[in-house]
Amino acid sequence: LKAVILIGGPQKGTRFRPLSFEVPKPLFPVAGVPMVQHHIEACAKVPGMKEILLMGFYQPNEALSRFLVSAQHEFKIPIRYLQEYAALGTGGGIYHFRDQILSGGAEAFFVLNADVCSEFPLQEMLEFRQQHGDVHSFVILGTTANRTQALNYGCIVANADTQEVQHYVEKPSTFVSEIINCGIYLFTPAIFQHIGEVFQRNQQELALEESSNGWQRAEVIRLEQDVFTALAGSGKLYVYKTDGFWSQIKSAGSAIYASRLYLNQYSKSHPERLAQNKPGGPVIRGNVYIHPTASIDSTAVLGPNVSIGEGVTVGAGVRVRESIVLHGASLHDHTCVLNTIVGWDSTIGRWARVEGTPSDPNPNDPYAKIDSETLFRDGRLTPSITILGCSVTIPAEVVILNSIVLPHKELSRSYKNQIIL
Repeated sequence: LKAVILIGGPQKGTRFRPLSFEVPKPLFPVAGVPMVQHHIEACAKVPGMKEILLMGFYQPNEALSRFLVSAQHEFKIPIRYLQEYAALGTGGGIYHFRDQILSGGAEAFFVLNADVCSEFPLQEMLEFRQQHGDVHSFVILGTTANRTQALNYGCIVANADTQEVQHYVEKPSTFVSEIINCGIYLFTPAIFQHIGEVFQRNQQELALEESSNGWQRAEVIRLEQDVFTALAGSGKLYVYKTDGFWSQIKSAGSAIYASRLYLNQYSKSHPERLAQNKPGGPVIRGNVYIHPTASIDSTAVLGPNVSIGEGVTVGAGVRVRESIVLHGASLHDHTCVLNTIVGWDSTIGRWARVEGTPSDPNPNDPYAKIDSETLFRDGRLTPSITILGCSVTIPAEVVILNSIVLPHKELSRSYKNQIIL
């Protein structure tokens, strides 16, 4: 068994700015550890997992190399990064590196998108494939969404008895199905034959369009639109439906929601990562992650859903709720931080209030997903969580509401519903 994690590249993640300026989005900390570490951890637990490949077109930089070395060390499994020469789409990348994926005689491999958070029921997908379908069938992880939100995802129509996928549509314009694609797949080497057919078809189409000089285009293959749509109804594609948590991490606001889902899971999977109330320590409400190097005043109140990074300083009487505070930030006495991501090395002055508007799914609808809101609506900034880029300084006693502050800014007054360039 192998696993491939698709981490994308720099031109994506625009909705994740200004945070993606500092680190590649897959290394952004969610619930205290880099986003993609949750994927690696889940893959490493599967018996028989021989290698994990990260695939994308980020330049292999120091942060990525350091992360890979420490992850290999921690999970005792080979982890490599394969860099695409261009954005090849979800299918083009794995087709381009098919020899690397199949080396060592891989019988099956998982493909996971890095920008989802999930319980990753990988073992269950393997067992499901043994019970349904033959050894050459492929499995998509699916979950239930509500009718209106399903249109924003890939929709799957499956046979109720066998779970065979009969019809697949990516982001349909009208309602097709409540079962949506989670971006986590289990393939056998046979998938490359199907991707190869798409590649060949693309090449033929390009040969007909002599005017086009885009030789790369044949290599750009999207698993969802190009491969699944064709495979549906052929008896080779199955859906495994999960009731576990799942969410996309497209915008910075969805990172806070994903952090909540993971912190919630820690009570079962990693109780040691959750902070406890101790005499002389800060007041902890609900699930909170605190990095061991952070220094927190005993009169601070943290939680629920708070993640405090490395070397953070939290002063007396500080209140933090539904927020991610990244390494090196400092919250001076009596600040209030709600629904906010505080960037690396930022400083919030005394008695300041930094607050955003949560963009959570409807709590009364068990199938609701987080909406990937656009930044603007009717020319106005959509109220959402507040984001401070790295090294932002906020003076004492000001209020920052629903705003995005780009890195290295020193603010002098209060702001509301603004992007501060």
